[in-house]
Amino acid sequence: MLRNIAIIAHVDHGKTTLLDGMLRQGGVFRDNQEVAERVMDSMDQERERGITIVSKHTAIKYKDHKINVVDTPGHADFGGEVERVLLVVDGVLLLVDAVDGPMPQTRFVLEKALQAGHKAVVVVNKIDRADARPDWVINETFDLFVTLGANDEQLEFPIVYANALEGKATTDLEKEPAVNLQPLFETILQHIPAPKTTGSVTDGTQTLISTIDGDPYLGRLGIGKVFSGTLKPNQMVTVFRRDQTSYQSRLQSVFVYEGLKRVPVEAATPGDIIAVTGLPEITIGETIAAGDKPTPLPAPKVDEPTLQMTFGVNTSPFAGREGQFSTSRKLRERLFKELETNVSLRVEETDSPDQFVVFGRGELHLAVLIETMRREGYELQVSMPEVLTRVGEDGRKEEPYERVLISVPEEYQGAVMEALGTRRAELQDMRPGERGGQRLEFVIPTRGLLGFRNAFLTLTRGTGVLSTLFEGYGPWTGAIQRARQGSLVASETGTTTPFGLSNAEERGQLFVGPGVPVYEGMIVGKHQREGDLEVNVCKTKQLTNMRSSTSDMAIRLTPPTDMSLDKCLEYIGPDDLLEVTPKSVRMRKRELDAKMRKRAQEREREAVAR
Repeated sequence: MLRNIAIIAHVDHGKTTLLDGMLRQGGVFRDNQEVAERVMDSMDQERERGITIVSKHTAIKYKDHKINVVDTPGHADFGGEVERVLLVVDGVLLLVDAVDGPMPQTRFVLEKALQAGHKAVVVVNKIDRADARPDWVINETFDLFVTLGANDEQLEFPIVYANALEGKATTDLEKEPAVNLQPLFETILQHIPAPKTTGSVTDGTQTLISTIDGDPYLGRLGIGKVFSGTLKPNQMVTVFRRDQTSYQSRLQSVFVYEGLKRVPVEAATPGDIIAVTGLPEITIGETIAAGDKPTPLPAPKVDEPTLQMTFGVNTSPFAGREGQFSTSRKLRERLFKELETNVSLRVEETDSPDQFVVFGRGELHLAVLIETMRREGYELQVSMPEVLTRVGEDGRKEEPYERVLISVPEEYQGAVMEALGTRRAELQDMRPGERGGQRLEFVIPTRGLLGFRNAFLTLTRGTGVLSTLFEGYGPWTGAIQRARQGSLVASETGTTTPFGLSNAEERGQLFVGPGVPVYEGMIVGKHQREGDLEVNVCKTKQLTNMRSSTSDMAIRLTPPTDMSLDKCLEYIGPDDLLEVTPKSVRMRKRELDAKMRKRAQEREREAVAR
């Protein structure tokens, strides 16, 4: 008996941890085998950020049954991964935190699952917490199903209570103590249907590719589900592209999943989730077909991007020092290669051969791409994120909106509401939070959220929790004033000194420490007032017969603010750029020369005045 399921949930509700437990109890690992936590999150960024970015496939044996499981991202920025994976599974495990209940991303992933016609098993996770409130969570989850238009069959969802960290579950908190995950496995077999197919073994072959992977020995792998017919090694097939054009090729190998391994098979039949080799051009959304009259399956539809950034060749004075790939040709090749696996991304060329416009689902979506490229040795510069607008049916300008859910201590509630009010946010709901404080829900233009996350952490002293979900397009709200202080800008090229930094520190908050190479026009800190200020952070103390060079050692500096890639993307403004290399992340002004920068600002003011 075969089952194909996906695990879906809000970020940090325990998807990957639960899958770790299922793998252990499914006999994938030896009893004495040491296994790292979050074994499915193999990417460095996934482990560092604590989130799943790319869908992962595995298979678990339970009794005489095989359960193919896909671990999906929980963040809405990677919704494209969720949407295409749902096409090749036949049901979902919906994880909900036993304290927090349904969150914004819970709504997003559940909506996609219900639209795909899937039944769900609701898993109330972290039931061992002292403040767990399962009854409230179940009621909220049921209301969410109703709100999203679930049919009668989908509303009859089974409930499993779990402690994923300890690998325990039960279907009845009062009568059945949680011992292991057997109740979860049994619920999957009882309530998730057998794989949906379009034909039998003897019909024409149809396989939809939902994921692309790579292997150093096997090359490019196309991963998907066999909907009809039989897929065999060395078989001649027709590959239908997303635009319905096609070509013929020969498969090399066919694999199925067993635990964390891919195992070669002589034939794959309807319902199997497989991986194939021998098709070097295969990509997501394509159909592998065979038979007398090969026909394609419908390609997956993915929500459109909401943000754009300009990626360009690094033009700073330090260009070419730290990167392996820094030319426009290499940058172009890498961006268009990303389109093969990142279906939510879009890339457009510009009039300049050195610049490309990249469209994504959100700030995190684009930040992960930039971080991946820098780790691969690429050197580039990017602009601040900008929202994508469109013309509505009535001919008026529209912009994207986000639904924002905030949990905040009561003493910071007023400050958060005031800050969001200036950014055109509208309060939708306010209720007591689960741990005291307040739970606030807003709808806000995406523009209003750009650069807000760091400000939010400052306003709440790091105690607030903010989650967002794409709401849709709505009317353009007009200008939004970004409460942004000016920057401290280096006035010359050189190496920072304690004396120069101590003088600049009096004017604001520094981003660099002593002994750091800087160049003219590089942003080295935040000005305490509006407007940019040029500072000489390379200045040295003039020696006299009364002073010695060792006097610099007595200078005490406040440790500089660590500006990560994500923080820099939130900080930079319209006249700034972010220089990204394998070793460094530097913010700079578009125009490095101070005189030219002032002239450009004057021309801009004159244009506005007209």
